[in-house]
Amino acid sequence: MYRTHFKFSNRMFRAAPSRDTHHQPAPERVENNGSTKADNGAASNSMGDIEVDNSATVLLKIASLYAERLMSDICLVVGGTEYPAHRLILCASSEVFQVMLMNPEWSESQESSVVLQETPACAAIFGDFLRYFYTGQIRINHLRVMPVLGLADKYNVKDLVKLCVEYMCEHIAHAAANNQLISWLQYTLTCGHYQVAQVCQNFVKWNLELVAETTDFGNFEPEILVTLLQQNDLVIHNEMTLYSCVVKWLDLQKERLSHNVTNMSDDIDAHMEQLVVEVMSHVRFPMMSPRQLADLLLSPLTKTYKEFFVERMAIGMAFHSGQTQLVQDVLQTDEGRLLFTPRLYTADTWSTLLSVENFLLLPAYHTRTLVFSSRSSLAEHAGDHACEWVVDVYPKGVWFRKFYLIVWQGTVEIPESVLRTVRLSVMCRDPPPAGHTRVKVGILIHGVQDGVEHIRTVIERNHHFGETDNVLNFDDLLSFDELNSPPGGASTGGTSSPYLVGHNRDVLKLRIVIAPLSDLCSTRAPPFTIK
Repeated sequence: MYRTHFKFSNRMFRAAPSRDTHHQPAPERVENNGSTKADNGAASNSMGDIEVDNSATVLLKIASLYAERLMSDICLVVGGTEYPAHRLILCASSEVFQVMLMNPEWSESQESSVVLQETPACAAIFGDFLRYFYTGQIRINHLRVMPVLGLADKYNVKDLVKLCVEYMCEHIAHAAANNQLISWLQYTLTCGHYQVAQVCQNFVKWNLELVAETTDFGNFEPEILVTLLQQNDLVIHNEMTLYSCVVKWLDLQKERLSHNVTNMSDDIDAHMEQLVVEVMSHVRFPMMSPRQLADLLLSPLTKTYKEFFVERMAIGMAFHSGQTQLVQDVLQTDEGRLLFTPRLYTADTWSTLLSVENFLLLPAYHTRTLVFSSRSSLAEHAGDHACEWVVDVYPKGVWFRKFYLIVWQGTVEIPESVLRTVRLSVMCRDPPPAGHTRVKVGILIHGVQDGVEHIRTVIERNHHFGETDNVLNFDDLLSFDELNSPPGGASTGGTSSPYLVGHNRDVLKLRIVIAPLSDLCSTRAPPFTIK
């Protein structure tokens, strides 16, 4: 309950008499600059009445009430600073203030001074927050948006919440570059701003190596990091790189504990062991190569927690050597199948980069083709057979020319067809003569936001390639108009598509990931949410 003291004003106001306009015709409209504009109705031309729109001046008058502290009837005290205000404005702007100041059951409704308890960050911008009630204006940047959103949430200022959410969605990359992303993610997950949380978590999943380089990476709460490690669409160079990222997070936790706890080394060691088991259990050791597993024996972490890591590495070696009994035992555990499921690995073993340069100069229906190969199996014991893939990308639409099809009844004319779509086609060049090849295909689309190049979009699909179904098409890979004719695009002197990168913003950059799926794999991962 807030500590409160109130003082009521004894000023009374008399309502101005209303003018009877029951039979008045539709008026003309006056804009702010004084010009008039007749309404479309016929009656508006019969009289000289006008409707005045001088809202900007009225808003200025309201703002002056706050700026000059005129006629205030309540005082908000935050962090020792007094903010004279008006009950009417507070109640009109905030449902929380409305209940607090109008409900007789609240002691604050009877007081003239209300002490509000705010965090230091929120207290520092409270004056700007209160001024927004009067002016509708507030300055937001990557440092201020969290305390502004915190106040807007606390006092249920819905329009300001919406503005903060929109800002955050449009500046995720800037937040990552300035060590704010993890804080944004965890706050919005907790408070139910799932639109922002979804954009944040996608950035983290698809750009983890970039995020791991920031100091904010250490702010990951263990339960959210665990959920991240359970995701199948996490983009990373390989599983060994992910292991290194987790080691970095653990080092940051140990450093933080050592600063917060003194002369309690046993407690720190016990807590660190718990963290290691909690997070490292979700690193997929079977997805490491036998050579990488052997290298882990030299890791300081392995030496410290030898029993745990030897057990995890044994699972990985059993998978690569075909020791089915141990693998089957692991499959019976919770989330066991996730350990044998590949992520979106960007190593050359599983992926290739396709760059379409000079994009703005390409003709309509341009096609770019790429041929590459990937391993046909995740396990070493299956051999080193490679699958060859042909990738065609149509970034400026697809044109099917008119042709004639000869059938047993005669010749059939197939008319010309044009598809206004961004298409990517994947073909398995040599599908197996019997059976099929089951793979996960991921398309990683790079882009730019706030000057930061990153993976903006990931499209993932599982597919069976066989003799009769050896082509997989991704239509509407991106919005055709957003890629080729963005509002205010380069052709009009504005900004080019956010999906074009490079120094001149004229390169479409895609990475194609193709990883085999075995019967051991899981096709589902836990949702990236917080309970």
